[in-house]
Amino acid sequence: MTTAAASIPPAERTAPRSGAQIVVDTLEKLGVETLYGYPGGAIMPVYDALARGNLRHILVRHEQAAAFAADAHGRRTGRAGVCLATSGPGATNLITGIANAFLDSVPMVAITGQVGQPLMGTDAFQETDIFGMTLPIVKHSVIIRDPSEIQAAMTEAFIIAESGRPGPVLIDLPKDVQQAIYDGEQVGTRSRAKGSTVSRDAAAAAEDLIRGAKRPLFYLGGGIARSGATREARNAIEASGIPSVATLQGLGVLPSDHEQMLGMLGMHGTRAANMAVQECDLLIVFGARFDDRATGRLDQFAPHAKVLHFDTDAAEMGKLRHADAAIGGNLSTAIEHVDFTTSDIADWQDHCTRLVAENPTRYDAPGNGIYAPAMLHTLAEQVGEDFVAACDVGQHQMWVAQHCGFSDPRHHLTSGGLGAMGYGLPAAIGAALAEPKSEVYCICGDGGFQMNLQELATLRRYRIPVKIVLLDNAMLGLVRQWQELFFGENYSEVDLSDNPDFVEVAHAFGIEAFGIERREEVDEAIARLRAAKGPILCHVKIDPEENVWPLVPPGKSNAEMMETKDGN
Repeated sequence: MTTAAASIPPAERTAPRSGAQIVVDTLEKLGVETLYGYPGGAIMPVYDALARGNLRHILVRHEQAAAFAADAHGRRTGRAGVCLATSGPGATNLITGIANAFLDSVPMVAITGQVGQPLMGTDAFQETDIFGMTLPIVKHSVIIRDPSEIQAAMTEAFIIAESGRPGPVLIDLPKDVQQAIYDGEQVGTRSRAKGSTVSRDAAAAAEDLIRGAKRPLFYLGGGIARSGATREARNAIEASGIPSVATLQGLGVLPSDHEQMLGMLGMHGTRAANMAVQECDLLIVFGARFDDRATGRLDQFAPHAKVLHFDTDAAEMGKLRHADAAIGGNLSTAIEHVDFTTSDIADWQDHCTRLVAENPTRYDAPGNGIYAPAMLHTLAEQVGEDFVAACDVGQHQMWVAQHCGFSDPRHHLTSGGLGAMGYGLPAAIGAALAEPKSEVYCICGDGGFQMNLQELATLRRYRIPVKIVLLDNAMLGLVRQWQELFFGENYSEVDLSDNPDFVEVAHAFGIEAFGIERREEVDEAIARLRAAKGPILCHVKIDPEENVWPLVPPGKSNAEMMETKDGN
């Protein structure tokens, strides 16, 4: 992954400019084309400069949406997405989106206005310590104290956000720094650190484990896409013939129908994937962190396996599971420096093939109502390799992961580590603007959709051709499912039967919309979604009692999967 930072001269002298103008000029030099934000008093000088620049500013209707859209921009492109907000409530409204990017290792630069330096610490109007508030959820943060520091600090922010294990960087800009006029030199910046190399000893240790394994298995995580290592990972997997499983964030490294792909592992993973993990004798981990939703009960996860861990972030290796061998640094480089040739694993390959064959996915649900997994599977199949899904959080999120095929991990945008409801619609906006030729679908539930429903106005204003599939069960479905299975059917505060008419809501925003509730309407609905030139919403009524299966109960190993309510 490269950054535009190197294109800026180490030092330059220009005509007098305000700090705000230097901010805008620097963003343009860094190759930023689009940013997402909402104006206010403490960031107003930057907005004044934006009106004279060439950047495309997308006015969202809530700052959380700006952060989510910037997050999706970063996931799709590998370049830091940029969001902008004023001080106080504007900055605090970004926090959920910043945390989302941090937990999923997404490159982002968040720029916040701040009260003038003489007022900082006085409880001034709309003053909050956003620097302090975000310290645990950013990769780096800075308060710029002088306009001479702007170019260096911003360039460094992008380098840090995009390098190594990506993540969000916060830039806090006091208003007096934005207003100050400066004509001196913009100080230089350090160059980006070069990619690490792999020692021969480390590679040899890895190769010894691989050759000695009879039942090796690749465990593919989100770090592959974040490191831009999808091609190298796919090449290594295919050359080796080793079966593979993926986390929620690793889906798409191998296509879902690939002969070596056993599916997603974990709480809502496939039986084939989870059983293969339990039976393997070597787990080859690419960019995964042994998250609890993937591992289930950690002390019973892959109980017979040694671990070979590749990760950009050395802190992840051995953090939750001992690594018998580990290779850190740039993931693409690391993968290319290891020979994944195995001993004879034909019996293991055949066994994994049988696991998939013996546990087929069924779409013949009874009744005339719409079976959401079948509709999503059909939609993804018809769109093909160009299918991009921005998911909200809930049952539909798991159905997308289970039933939609992805040709690239950057086509599957989902809030993994934070599990933030309200992510879907703003993320779809960011994805569509980052890659305008994509066919972008927002897959959401009735609960999460209402958390950032106001962004329908953003869709309308910019005519962003996002296609919304709103699965409405009039419930907080995933919470209801857990209450049904693990809380004695005590359905506490999950009823959303007083939802509005979402078709009429969309019409009120000027968005084309229609509704379906019978199975025979699905094919025509998909055709209408695909044919739409602008934004469109399809309101899909589904059974409120439908559950996501399989499910690993809390505190259980991944081998103890429930397929039905009675545990079978």
